[in-house]
Amino acid sequence: MLSRVADLLVQTGADALYADMEYVDARDTSRVVRTWNAGPFRPDSFQNGWMPPHPTFFVRRHLYERFGMFNPDLRFSADYELMLRFILKHNVSTCYLREVTVRMRTGGASNASIRNRLRANHEDRLAWKLNGLKPRFYTLYMKPLSKIGQYFIR
Repeated sequence: MLSRVADLLVQTGADALYADMEYVDARDTSRVVRTWNAGPFRPDSFQNGWMPPHPTFFVRRHLYERFGMFNPDLRFSADYELMLRFILKHNVSTCYLREVTVRMRTGGASNASIRNRLRANHEDRLAWKLNGLKPRFYTLYMKPLSKIGQYFIR
């Protein structure tokens, strides 16, 4: 799969690539719980609560060298902040691969409790501030709400 990602980055000339993802049951990996069809990026995507599935996000090395690594101060939203910084703040070119490239078990840290979910939402807001970006008044409400439909897609 990594060679396919590399080939697509070369073919398209894009600096980053993301794809679709399935969440599977933690114990029964044959049972799909949620399907995340990311869809193509548009300039207002992040403002509307969108983000690519972080496990499917591949970036050319020079972007890390130029724009930095993950922010270790963000426990739950480091991936969101990095994608926001690269794609929205620095306008790196992206390529969308419309296929499931990752099947991930449910049970991540940010969704382990309501407290963790609230902290993640706080860190999402901080991600915008750290990058000098301004979300719309509804952006950070739309981010979790936009995921509800993913539970009904198979």
